[in-house]
Amino acid sequence: MSLDLDARQRALLEHMGVRLDFLPPLHERTVAPLEAEAPAPQVPQSTQTTQTLRAQPSPTRQPSPRPSQSAAQAEPAVVAPSAVPAHPSARADVSQADWGQLQEAVRGCTACGLCQTRKQTVFGVGTAPTPDAPLTQVDLMIVGEAPGENEDLQGEPFVGAAGQLLDQMLAATGLTRDPQGGAQGRVYITNVLKCRPPGNRNPQPDEVAQCSPFLQRQIELVQPKVLVAMGRFGAQALLASQHPDLQGVPLGKLRGQPHRHGTTPVVVSYHPAYLLRTPADKAKAWADWCLALSLAQGA
Repeated sequence: MSLDLDARQRALLEHMGVRLDFLPPLHERTVAPLEAEAPAPQVPQSTQTTQTLRAQPSPTRQPSPRPSQSAAQAEPAVVAPSAVPAHPSARADVSQADWGQLQEAVRGCTACGLCQTRKQTVFGVGTAPTPDAPLTQVDLMIVGEAPGENEDLQGEPFVGAAGQLLDQMLAATGLTRDPQGGAQGRVYITNVLKCRPPGNRNPQPDEVAQCSPFLQRQIELVQPKVLVAMGRFGAQALLASQHPDLQGVPLGKLRGQPHRHGTTPVVVSYHPAYLLRTPADKAKAWADWCLALSLAQGA
């Protein structure tokens, strides 16, 4: 997993609208060590990445396809979840579930109203535990917001236009969501919500609360070296427990620095659907990607 990019990878990034002419190789950049359980400092965005990375418009501008996943029109602010009563009879206790049991619990979940409108649940994709290896470890676990229309139809996260952009970002660093990708496939992708909100609306606090145990158990079993929160609801789900003052904080204030979910480093970045609407921020997202990869390599 290296950022010493070859010609094909650089061409791919050029196609995405990101130039890396001034980006040093990964081994020349350092990331300060993190102290376990330390609260995330209020640090301005990384001066190195913002000064050296500039977004370039795509060679040909085409109308952006409507993303299949929910995303804010402008840079979103993180909204802290409100307290919501649980419905234990409608959602199984998954705190001790293995991977197969967790998948079954998600498929059978009726804890909120989304079960009435979904076509199917969307669990996740990538390198995951197996019966022979009940615990695994991936380099990156990407946490998006919620399934969109295409995801609801296909049962896999990030398969629409936003997913294509995410795949380009993975490919640019020699990674893939394919669990058969060997050393390149050390990635797992999921969402905060496992069911599509009607009309691709934003997740509601009660829906996030009901899905949180599923996400937490996925993290425990996948054991990622680094969590990547894509979008405000991904950031909310991973950071709110340790940072209750997140309400109203713009996503741009959280990116560019490492946070923690328990003992696992968290990198906050823009959702690919937002980047389709705001291509000028692709360079910032690439800087976040480089930070996540460097943390994973140092883990």
